[in-house]
Amino acid sequence: DLIKLFEGGFSTGEGHLREPQSIGSYAALAAIAIQSNQNDQHGGQSVPNFEYAMAIGVRKSYIRSYYSNLVKALELLVDMNNPQEYVEELREKVKNTSNLLPTLQNTNGYLEFEAKILQEKFSEKLINKIQDFCSKYTEKEVRKATYQAMEGFIHNLNTMHSRAGAQVPFSSINYGLDTTPEGRMVMIELLKATDAGLGNGETPIFPIQILKIKEGKNYNPGDPNYDIFKLSCKVSAKRLFPNFSFIDSPFNLQYYKDGDYRTEIAYMGCRTRVAANVYDPSREIVTGRGNLSFTSINLPRLGIMAHGDINKFFELLDEKLDLVIEQLMFRYRIQAKKKVRNYPFLMGQGVWIDSEKLSIDDFANLSNIFVKKLLKS
Repeated sequence: DLIKLFEGGFSTGEGHLREPQSIGSYAALAAIAIQSNQNDQHGGQSVPNFEYAMAIGVRKSYIRSYYSNLVKALELLVDMNNPQEYVEELREKVKNTSNLLPTLQNTNGYLEFEAKILQEKFSEKLINKIQDFCSKYTEKEVRKATYQAMEGFIHNLNTMHSRAGAQVPFSSINYGLDTTPEGRMVMIELLKATDAGLGNGETPIFPIQILKIKEGKNYNPGDPNYDIFKLSCKVSAKRLFPNFSFIDSPFNLQYYKDGDYRTEIAYMGCRTRVAANVYDPSREIVTGRGNLSFTSINLPRLGIMAHGDINKFFELLDEKLDLVIEQLMFRYRIQAKKKVRNYPFLMGQGVWIDSEKLSIDDFANLSNIFVKKLLKS
């Protein structure tokens, strides 16, 4: 959960990183977080709420850029001697009386409130010119910055090495359902950057991208993100990504709660999907979840070895299943003995569910009592 991780900043074990303040920083730290998590565990790392998290970076960039353009507008249009000082006073007035901030497409009525303050000095015609200038150039600057951030994110994940050294981090991002202007901008620019490819036009291997599809959000004409669905189909036809997940499928829809990104089913690359929670059904969510371990069984090989004998096939499959169970339990016993300090990012930074409640020398996984019960069952 990048929103949770970035709030207040985080540590990779070599120093604390401040909370990011721009879309560029959000995208760069997202890549660092994926790499850091990869260094604590095998397998892939997935972000279930990519556009929701990056939208916060877009909002921060928009605010900074808007006030910078307001200073320029006052210099250009009214020849003010000290526009920087005036803008700082204006910001303070807005903060003290409404706590509003500039937003992409003015979704909160900030411009109307700001205009009332500007009326103390300027005519309505001039105010319209000032605000039109700020809105136009701020959106243009932030869109460009967002494209560069998404391009950098893709380039980072195809060049930075995992702990193994011989490969890049296995990474996935899930997005599609944020209908805010900022979230939409992130997704559109991400898809454009994916369409453009890497430096020589190569198709980027990572991050694996999964577009979440939901009726009322992006599946049908008239849905607010239908244009993003159409763009994703175009990009997928050329670049193989994004893949698609269907939130309305019964086995996914049962967990979905509108407005709660933690309940939007997300995937890691080719296999991982975790939502059910037998231990605590009230928290059937995707954030902070994953597989402790995994093993694949080569079914086609077993089919070849069975030489067309269906009974032989299932006999071989039963043997492999027993071997895999034994192997997974052996691995689990090792993991159950590890402590938080063995996973400084995964557990130390509260990435996995409830790990923020543990101290550095607590056991990272379930207790050995549970293991014994599991073995008996």
